[in-house]
Amino acid sequence: MYAIVRRVNVQPGLVEESIQRIEQGLVPLVSHKPGFVGFYLVRVGEDTGISITIFETREQIYPLAQGPAEVIGVGEVVLHRGKAD
Repeated sequence: MYAIVRRVNVQPGLVEESIQRIEQGLVPLVSHKPGFVGFYLVRVGEDTGISITIFETREQIYPLAQGPAEVIGVGEVVLHRGKAD
């Protein structure tokens, strides 16, 4: 699996609106792409978040490296654990 990590900065007071736009616009767009595994948005500050988008292969994720949010990095997921069902 491969991930792209981005820093998302929003204007003060527009956090909830920005989250809604991401949820209704970006997430449906990327989740229908071949190889999509998951998307996470983590709020790390008042007006700042980190998004993590995961795809199965490097080739599938690199076209997504373009966009308005700052790309922190793109790389292979070397460890993944989830809660067992």
